[in-house]
Amino acid sequence: MTVESGTTEVSRQPAGASDRGGFDEIHILWISEGMSCDGDTVSMTASGQPAIEDIVLGLVPGLPKVHLYNKVLSPSEGGEDFLTPFRAAARGELAPFILVIEGSVPNQNIIEGDGFWTSFGNDPDTGEPLTLNWWLDHLAPKAWAVVAVGTCAAYGGIHAMAGNPTGSMGLSDYLGWDFKSQGALPVVNVPGCPIQPENFMETLTWLLHHAAGSAPPPPLDHMLRPQWLFGKTVHEGCDRAAYYEQGDFAKDYNSPKCQVKVGCWGPVVNCNVPKRGWMSGVGGCPNVGGVCIGCTMPGFPDAFMPFMDEPTGGTLSSAIIRPYGAVIRRLRGITNIAVNREPKWRHNRDRVTSGYDPYWRP
Repeated sequence: MTVESGTTEVSRQPAGASDRGGFDEIHILWISEGMSCDGDTVSMTASGQPAIEDIVLGLVPGLPKVHLYNKVLSPSEGGEDFLTPFRAAARGELAPFILVIEGSVPNQNIIEGDGFWTSFGNDPDTGEPLTLNWWLDHLAPKAWAVVAVGTCAAYGGIHAMAGNPTGSMGLSDYLGWDFKSQGALPVVNVPGCPIQPENFMETLTWLLHHAAGSAPPPPLDHMLRPQWLFGKTVHEGCDRAAYYEQGDFAKDYNSPKCQVKVGCWGPVVNCNVPKRGWMSGVGGCPNVGGVCIGCTMPGFPDAFMPFMDEPTGGTLSSAIIRPYGAVIRRLRGITNIAVNREPKWRHNRDRVTSGYDPYWRP
């Protein structure tokens, strides 16, 4: 049975279970009406492994049929037509669904009197705006999985920095760090400002395989990030890391050397962007001359400000590594000279001098 509104058709019951005990069909309800710039949606469209189009068109084997509702990517006319699946899900008439939240969650409780920080549609009875908080209260408990896309949704991000008037927070702060979805999953945090495209799509694909019954739940770290993506630091995947080891530091942003002294936080930030690149394996902050400012971390931005200044501990760590690095760099230089020559037996004379003896017998 279905309910139709405009061009949007909404299922009133869960899709049939597959032979593996998973779902054959699932909805993705994407709300970017948090304190947000929609940058994560825009970034996500750059993914190619897989592309969001491949997921929606059913081109990835083994996944359920996916219905995506995202205001930037929606073919609907907007308004009530776009809101139909969200209202149906809030009434408990659409399942299963994955709830994706983009943007930090403001604190409605600190507002004295009337007013609201964010809104997504209006109450059909009163005409009053419905806040993001209202939608979270009605949708999150019914969702098969809840995903925070981007650092704002995951941990609060820019809008939650010290001195903000909105009381903004991350999704887990709002729902509770012990929250469990209908699929028995905690909030899945995919941070980044914005997200690295494949990081999000890879996580979503894993969740969809899990929904289909063909994969276990995705492994998450203690901050609920996908562990296989955020288990290493920027420094561990950075092309400039060898310069740090050799105590060879950049003094300005035009240098190809390690940028710790000019503001890079890479050695202590969990992120795979230098290793993965940004689009089609190309780019990533330190790869193109930018310093890491810690945008995937729960303490961002406060813990990493002021940007472009040498990080806390940078002076000490570089002072320790410099003497060691200077020695190693010179020893490697000597070895480099030695191996940058051809062996002496490569010549055009009338005698073999490589050590080969044609008359040798054991």
